[in-house]
Amino acid sequence: MTEEFNTQRAENLVAMPSAGAAIADQFARLGKVTGVKAFGSGNINDTFLVTLDSSEEQYFVLQRINTQVFRQPQLIMQNMRTFTEHVRKRLQHTPLNRRWEVPRVLLTKDAQDHWRDADGSFWRAISFIEGSQSFDTMRDRSHAKEIGYALGMFHNLISDLPPEKLADTLQGFHITPLYLQHYEEVLAKTSASQSSEVNYCLQFVSDRQSFAHILENAKVEGKLPLRLMHGDPKINNVMFDTATQQAVSVIDLDTVKPGLVHYDIGDCLRSGCNPAGEETENWDSVYFDTDLCQGILQGYLSVGKAFLTENDYAYIYDAIRLIAFELGLRFFADYLAGNVYFKVKHPEHNLARAIVQFKLTESIESQETQICNIIKDMK
Repeated sequence: MTEEFNTQRAENLVAMPSAGAAIADQFARLGKVTGVKAFGSGNINDTFLVTLDSSEEQYFVLQRINTQVFRQPQLIMQNMRTFTEHVRKRLQHTPLNRRWEVPRVLLTKDAQDHWRDADGSFWRAISFIEGSQSFDTMRDRSHAKEIGYALGMFHNLISDLPPEKLADTLQGFHITPLYLQHYEEVLAKTSASQSSEVNYCLQFVSDRQSFAHILENAKVEGKLPLRLMHGDPKINNVMFDTATQQAVSVIDLDTVKPGLVHYDIGDCLRSGCNPAGEETENWDSVYFDTDLCQGILQGYLSVGKAFLTENDYAYIYDAIRLIAFELGLRFFADYLAGNVYFKVKHPEHNLARAIVQFKLTESIESQETQICNIIKDMK
């Protein structure tokens, strides 16, 4: 669900139709719109960079929300205003000793947080993080530490905001038992073609049926508290200052909702500690890099220790293992269903993606002692 904001990509922008200037003008309270161009590489919303003739704010980001994915866009905006305002007040009250920015929701000239055009499209504007860039792959241990710091800071700044203040805009998202139930429903009405790859996946899921419930059970038992989570903490949603190379912001805030911070921790580590990437077809090359894991956790826990409980630490390993398994389960179920959810380049694409995540899960499982020791040593 990434909408990537990268100041280094400005030279690749493509012009938007002239109607865009009129829409951008609805949000241009600080100056005159001098340009509107397509921006970023997101595949959910349509994103544009707006240029103003203002010394106060030279750019802002204009987006048309994909209402097929986000069916209640007003709730997304309500959520975003609630938590960004909360963070802004916290930072005013307790300033950090380094740069940290939260994208601001920009209002229209009649003080609304969105604009609907003549054909009913839902538009919103958010502030642009100047002098920053994002990366699709983890470069080194220091980069990993900054990624972890960014997620920890994001969680820390909203840790005292009651989760019931935000709407759940994606029901069932990251609830592994629900994905397992969907998988079983698909399996019951599908005759999977027999191959060694399909049989590997069938056996892999079968062996871990009970494990799928581990975090949800802990939540029900009161061991893990409901908090606010980002929902999509991939490494390219962390913005880095182009001068200092320090993390300065976490973006793509449409999926922020009540949940377990463990889903974010697991997803960040799953996406960040697999150097082979999600699309490799060389499955033997897939492994979980514990050095990068140590870097991310070091950065995360340097801030996270302010709000984490003893039980939170106890379930970090399970979260890392679970989210890799969950994504593999989703890919495999979609393959069996005929590739109806994830975009594919060929019929076996989701099967290949599932195997990558299952191989990553195996690598995590084989290093359980080492990963648990990393966590224990940082408490």
